Amino acid sequence: MNRHAARVVGGAALIAAVAAAAYPVPVRRWIRFWGATNLEIVGEMPGDELIEGPDLETTRAVTVAAPPAAVWPWLVQMGSGRGGAYTYDWIENLLGLDMHSADTILPQFQDLKVGDGLPVGADGPVLRCALLEPERALAFLSDDHRWLWSFRLTPERDGGTRLVSRNRIVTAKPSLLRTAFDRTVMEPGSWVMERRMLLGIKSRAEKLVAQQPTPDEPAGVPA
Repeated sequence: MNRHAARVVGGAALIAAVAAAAYPVPVRRWIRFWGATNLEIVGEMPGDELIEGPDLETTRAVTVAAPPAAVWPWLVQMGSGRGGAYTYDWIENLLGLDMHSADTILPQFQDLKVGDGLPVGADGPVLRCALLEPERALAFLSDDHRWLWSFRLTPERDGGTRLVSRNRIVTAKPSLLRTAFDRTVMEPGSWVMERRMLLGIKSRAEKLVAQQPTPDEPAGVPA
């Protein structure tokens, strides 16, 4: 690397480091743990043991006014060429991920099993189902064991569901520049997309329940 290139890289690293240092801690915490309670943030999630000591962890959550049975189908059908990710498809597809979020339950993608791959674009990382407890827990682990994405569904007394999503990521010997990039670009970007995903699942599950007939109403008659 010549002196000019070294100065450019060094300058970029310095700028990124300053930006990361100036990133307000409360803002970063809100982005990393959007919607999650303190207990959900510090508590264990199914599959946590698959990646210990991650360099980056986010825990985000949403309350769904629908039972776990109405939330689960949307989770198991996620993926490229499947049910999509229920987020901003146009952003996903700018990255070549071929995501098309479904608004209906797709029966052909409801038989997810441990070991099955979750497609994340043609050239994206390969995530495999590492843990599956129907209507309770689901976790995907990348083949290089550097990314764990897990979900937990907890039924609430009012018939709703607490849906929690956690990402645990390992970066091999992260440099100062990489750490700054993750904090100032990747974390906010992941919040934008995952927030939309959680709200997308919430709206779909609640709509599904609203369309189901009540106990006193014959099937086939709109609610």
